[in-house]
Amino acid sequence: MPEIDADKILRTAHALAEAARSAVLPFFRTDKLGTANKLDDGYDPVTEADKGAERAMRAVLAEMRPDDAIIGEEYGVSAGSSGLTWVLDPIDGTRGFVSGTPTWGVLIALNTDDGPVFGMIDQPYIGERFWGGLGQAQMTGPHGARALKTKGSAPLSEAILFTTFPEVGSAQERAGFEAVSEQVQLTRYGMDCYAYALLAAGQIDLVVEAGLSNYDICAPIALIEAAGGIVTDWKGGPAHEGGRALAAANHAQHAAALAILREFA
Repeated sequence: MPEIDADKILRTAHALAEAARSAVLPFFRTDKLGTANKLDDGYDPVTEADKGAERAMRAVLAEMRPDDAIIGEEYGVSAGSSGLTWVLDPIDGTRGFVSGTPTWGVLIALNTDDGPVFGMIDQPYIGERFWGGLGQAQMTGPHGARALKTKGSAPLSEAILFTTFPEVGSAQERAGFEAVSEQVQLTRYGMDCYAYALLAAGQIDLVVEAGLSNYDICAPIALIEAAGGIVTDWKGGPAHEGGRALAAANHAQHAAALAILREFA
């Protein structure tokens, strides 16, 4: 593993989040989004805010971490020589962004070849920022700063489940999610990356997703693991390459949900 200076990484991540906030907020809830659809069949929006935020973050990395590689949703892969890769999603939840809801966020992760070691979820509009990894598990927001810790071990029947279903996923994947949803106490929909932030903050128990890209899940993985949770694919393996993900506040809830999802994986 390459040598990592945690203080420098943390300063860089906060600088990235600040740059993205400045680029994104002037567009939110305005009529100047410049929205385009990435898909010929379906709807996957991209806005000028997405593009501007990623350009702003790439400019920060060019100054602060020029030797690191970058994977970004809008501008692809830039090679590096340090053995470290920043994984950027300038607006995770663009559907929510164009609808005016505050459940979208900026995702920032730092990966080694083995996967994410640091992750940050920033919600610029409500001023909440969550980060974890390299010895950190923290958030700041309207109530101030505090440490992050996932919830205790409630049975699946008392769990709160969040998801982006039914917007994404195949019919079989949707059936897998619904099989878990039938066993929990409460299910909420369309939460995008904010669901993972709330799991790390101890507010909810489970997130079940499918159809993810690596830039959708790397930051949540590092954040949730730093706060005491677990994130895998639906077979119990690594999830940082994308696809299907199961995030849980603790191992008992993860095992219970995984036993159901494995039948659909």
